Amino acid sequence: MQTSDSVVIIPTYNEKENIEKIIRAVFGLEKAFDILVIDDGSPDGTAAIVKGLMGGSEFPGRLHIIEREGKLGLGTAYIAGFKWALAHGYEYIFEMDADFSHDPADLPRLYAACADEGYDLAIGSRYVSGVNVVNWPMGRVLMSYYASKYVRIVTGLPIHDTTAGFKCYKRRVLEAIDLDAIRFKGYAFQIEMKFTAYKCGFKIKEVPVIFVNRRLGTSKMSGGIFGEAVFGVMRLRWDSIRGRRFRKQA
Repeated sequence: MQTSDSVVIIPTYNEKENIEKIIRAVFGLEKAFDILVIDDGSPDGTAAIVKGLMGGSEFPGRLHIIEREGKLGLGTAYIAGFKWALAHGYEYIFEMDADFSHDPADLPRLYAACADEGYDLAIGSRYVSGVNVVNWPMGRVLMSYYASKYVRIVTGLPIHDTTAGFKCYKRRVLEAIDLDAIRFKGYAFQIEMKFTAYKCGFKIKEVPVIFVNRRLGTSKMSGGIFGEAVFGVMRLRWDSIRGRRFRKQA
């Protein structure tokens, strides 16, 4: 039973310290959001916590899970979640981390940008109004900030926070994009989805948010993920020059 027009997709790997807290925080909002957790075989029991909550009477029809075997990548997790959300009829589909680096209280603001203001994609942006990052080492702040600058220069994408992972899509955006043609799995996935939506002509708004570094659990960032983003951007630009089709073909 679908209880909302909106679903928040939360990918997880070893998030036992955060998962119940983030679920309760989302469900505690005045605006009703459903939740889909995509768990990549967390050995710490993350999925068991979610299924325990699903088996109770608190959140009937609002909490869902897809369990996958092993770490298959952030991008493939979201693609699986997008397909599930479209199949289940949701109008607004969100991306959000499990570790409270994205504040659940900002979900209604992203929703309003799409549902009330008419945008097709709303991005929770760390950099649209300065640098709004808390408790990150300075080196990581600079890496992230200048990575977004680099993406803007190479691709021409008019977005300040190109690697942001806190977003709201209208379903028509995900219906228009050939999700099976999305190549990248890490930070480059976030860039590729924004670039593809932009090239398809959808209206995009950056909503300023404050990003807070995780307090519990372990970051999944790695040098390989960052490297994929650096070289992936060049690939996106080259594909654009060569006239790659970004919309699904009818």
